[in-house]
Amino acid sequence: MIDWINERVGRSVMWLVLIAVVISAGNALVRKLFNTSSNALLEIQWYLFAAMFMLAAGYTFLRNEHVRIDIITSRLSPRGQNIVDVIGILLFMLPMAVLILWLSWPIVMASIASGEVSQNYGGLIRWPVKLLLPLGLGLLVLQAVSELIKRIAFLTGHGPNPLRKKSAGGGTEELVAAIKASSGKGAGREGGQ
Repeated sequence: MIDWINERVGRSVMWLVLIAVVISAGNALVRKLFNTSSNALLEIQWYLFAAMFMLAAGYTFLRNEHVRIDIITSRLSPRGQNIVDVIGILLFMLPMAVLILWLSWPIVMASIASGEVSQNYGGLIRWPVKLLLPLGLGLLVLQAVSELIKRIAFLTGHGPNPLRKKSAGGGTEELVAAIKASSGKGAGREGGQ
């Protein structure tokens, strides 16, 4: 269920990239053509970027596309890699995400209660963008629990290796493999001539 939620949220958030680009291009055109701009349009771009980043964190973890430092873990067996992940999730990710979520909630509530608005002329209300922090961290915490369950299942022999990247339809690995395949064919032809 957690994977399903983050999959749907992540796929929906992808559309925010297009919306942000359209707003950004429109704002740039209006600024160049009419020598005017809107603080609300600038701020909505920031809000959309924050939404993309925060709401897709759980999706990124689900897809195993988050940033990793694989210098040490790449030398470990799949079992060793999963043990490192279990330790990392339990000792670092979950405590950090829960703590920030806990600390951010009073700030969001204060912003809602005060009706906080941007200090910029024509700016937007602030609570929606502040609400993205606990929402995004909540999705990330849920995904961390899901990933922890998957890793423990793998370690106990009850599931597949969750560290295999799940392709979202255009993964880097597939592109690299295609380039290597085509350059290998080209090198073979040149070498044979």
